Amino acid sequence: MTTRTMMLTLTLLALLGAAPLLGACGTMAGAGQDISKSGQALERSANNHAP
Repeated sequence: MTTRTMMLTLTLLALLGAAPLLGACGTMAGAGQDISKSGQALERSANNHAP
């Protein structure tokens, strides 16, 4: 293998390995927003039904 081919192969493998990690960032952000909204809804409900 030439040096150029090896570098291209390593770069491709690094990008393929990082893709799931980068995709998970958006998923985790969405999950965090969902959990936050659920907590806010629970808090509003508790405030509305407080004696």
